[in-house]
Amino acid sequence: MEIVRTYIEYVVAIIEAIGVMIISVGAAIALVRYLLPMMTGKKYYKELRQDLGKAILLGLEILVAADIIATVSTKPDLQGVLILGMIILIRTFLSISLQVELEGKFPWKNKDPEL
Repeated sequence: MEIVRTYIEYVVAIIEAIGVMIISVGAAIALVRYLLPMMTGKKYYKELRQDLGKAILLGLEILVAADIIATVSTKPDLQGVLILGMIILIRTFLSISLQVELEGKFPWKNKDPEL
């Protein structure tokens, strides 16, 4: 059983690294996409914010998945579950805040008013 836990820890570390990489690479791509047109005098600040926000949202979702796997796969005690709940609560609040900031509406609102 200890070998399985070791492999799960490796998987969690890889998933966390992927989440951090997505945020980092997404931020770099967003900055390049912003800076290149800026050299010609055009400014795309709104696009920069949206691209950066999307990268952060995707990275946060992956990091939440890693936290869930780490907590469920280890010995889940009350303290670990409470810490996981707080982490998920904070990251969910950040995700909703970013989505509202990017789209100007709450995620549960319909895009099409007729639906």
